[in-house]
Amino acid sequence: MNQSFVRTALAAVALALLVPAYAGTTHAVGQLKKAFSVPVLKAKVGDTVTFKNDDEFAHNVFSLSAVQEFDLGSYKKGDARSVTLTAPGTIEVECAIHPEMRMKIEVVQ
Repeated sequence: MNQSFVRTALAAVALALLVPAYAGTTHAVGQLKKAFSVPVLKAKVGDTVTFKNDDEFAHNVFSLSAVQEFDLGSYKKGDARSVTLTAPGTIEVECAIHPEMRMKIEVVQ
């Protein structure tokens, strides 16, 4: 085996052991009075967004964007649902029950 290749491979392994992988941040987005707590959220790939329902009625948060599709289903007051962001781009988010509830998640690498 080529010594240069072996040195390069060992350096890559050493670097991977020294630099921890990005663990991601959790962002809380509230839902109250038929509105999201933020109109635009800036996040990174690997971050998690948790949507907590503080209204007296159910919400159903889903993505309108091909960047990342999700549908968190219907959930009642006090419950929360989460999604982990997997790709960069802008995700338009809406409540299926209250279509006036809209926000954007801007995801960067």
